[in-house]
Amino acid sequence: MIGQDGKASKTNRKRQHQKTTHFDEAGIFMKTNLYLAISFNMSASMRVLPRSALRTSRLTQSLARRPFHSYDHPPPPGAFGDAEKSILAAAYKHVPEHGFSQKALGCGARDAGYLDISASVIPDGAFGLIRYHLITQREALATRSQELFPDPNQPGVSARVEALTWERLMGNKLVLDRWQEALAVMAQPSYVPESIKELAKLSDEIWFLAGDKAVDPSWYTKRATLSMIYSTSELFMTNDRSPDFFETRQFLQRRLGEVKSVGGMVGSFGQWAGYTLSAGVNILRSKGVRV
Repeated sequence: MIGQDGKASKTNRKRQHQKTTHFDEAGIFMKTNLYLAISFNMSASMRVLPRSALRTSRLTQSLARRPFHSYDHPPPPGAFGDAEKSILAAAYKHVPEHGFSQKALGCGARDAGYLDISASVIPDGAFGLIRYHLITQREALATRSQELFPDPNQPGVSARVEALTWERLMGNKLVLDRWQEALAVMAQPSYVPESIKELAKLSDEIWFLAGDKAVDPSWYTKRATLSMIYSTSELFMTNDRSPDFFETRQFLQRRLGEVKSVGGMVGSFGQWAGYTLSAGVNILRSKGVRV
């Protein structure tokens, strides 16, 4: 009897280890998919995710570390110093021509009244310029939300999330021809953590501006889900040649429609994650994206 109990216990521990390992692989896959560092090692069938597994997800931990918005405390200091900001703002105008590159930074330094070598003070070079784009576009949503939603009671939260997500996607319009290059830079191992962090901030900002006041476990699933939807829509958009990005908007609406019923149900989120990754990748492949 003791031998059988020991064998059963060992089997249960092995199964538990397999479940945990399976989720970790899925979590890593979801993150790398966000910025073109895609690794298709996830199992074809995704099991229902236990809440404990969700808490250990690296993406969820990143979201959990995101401080809540507060009206009672002053905002944190700006992400850029004065000289750095002036160079980046000037360099950003050269992105359509030169991309997110050291050359654009050099042009920006000259335009801002600095020597070309001044561009070397920008942390991480080209990624610093990409980060400038991510941060300024995210911060611009606060002003746009006031213009989009003059009535504080209309529309509902879901409609606001869609409108704000679309507004952020439109923020890539002027640099869209260079955005796949930017995604490739963000997929580099040294920049993935900061890219994921900024994506988490974006999803949090959108839910906050949309008026979501949930403080239950759905706080995490909503942000993780929106992060995945935004990143796949962003990638889809880089290959969209339809008028006014009509196909991208439809893609976004379909992805959001799929998760309206998810709410705080961790298991449903896990099932949806597996489905949307598979569906999203197939659609992107049909568009000619190499994934």
